[in-house]
Amino acid sequence: MPSEFSSLPTFGRHRLARLGLAAATVVVCCAFAADAFISAARGQDERQHPAIAELPRITRTSRGIPGDPLNVAFVGSEQDLQLALLTAGWVPADPITLKSSLRLAAGTVFHRSYVDAPVSNLFLWGRKQDLAFERPLGKDPRRRHHVRFWRSERLDSQGRPLWIGAATFDTKVGLSHTTGQITHHIAADVDAEREKLVDDLKQTEYLLEVYAVDKFHRKLEGKNGGGDKWHTDGRLAVGVVGRRNVRADRP
Repeated sequence: MPSEFSSLPTFGRHRLARLGLAAATVVVCCAFAADAFISAARGQDERQHPAIAELPRITRTSRGIPGDPLNVAFVGSEQDLQLALLTAGWVPADPITLKSSLRLAAGTVFHRSYVDAPVSNLFLWGRKQDLAFERPLGKDPRRRHHVRFWRSERLDSQGRPLWIGAATFDTKVGLSHTTGQITHHIAADVDAEREKLVDDLKQTEYLLEVYAVDKFHRKLEGKNGGGDKWHTDGRLAVGVVGRRNVRADRP
């Protein structure tokens, strides 16, 4: 007995065959695309430091007021991170003391250079920053690039911590709008400072890899403890610092 398919006119059978082939092609293409997407996501998950999943998004002042947003991180040892920053032209900030505060005030009034001027303390995980670096802009201590870092307790599979940071650009010295204390005020575009820091480290031999964590921030704008507005595209820049392999025959 002839089948329903064989009873169709020739042109009908050819049309069904073409439709079937097209459908099969679409299924195969979708399968390949899905596999590629899953592989890419798995690859990013494998290189992403485990501490990132549990990170806060905002620092805090000593009074618990929201501070600067976190926007950059580096994986590696403290020594390699400091070497990378120093090689890129960034210098450690002075601790805040009466002497350093008076020097900062004098530099602000008389426009004297203060390369390693102190930064105020911000808090993450209940403690102040572990490292603070800055890069002055000219001789005016009011204007500078700076970043604070906190070391994660959690390590990756290679035993490396994550150094999560808040990078901002100071535009002037003034009174905090929330605490009334003397502080630096920051520029609103914190993404520009994130890119500045990463670009500087790209010029060194210590930055081995860089990738971005999309949608790290769900809240894309806010105010810090000094009352300064900030905005971001929501991405966290993550770099891996270390020293490249050196040839064994090198003296």
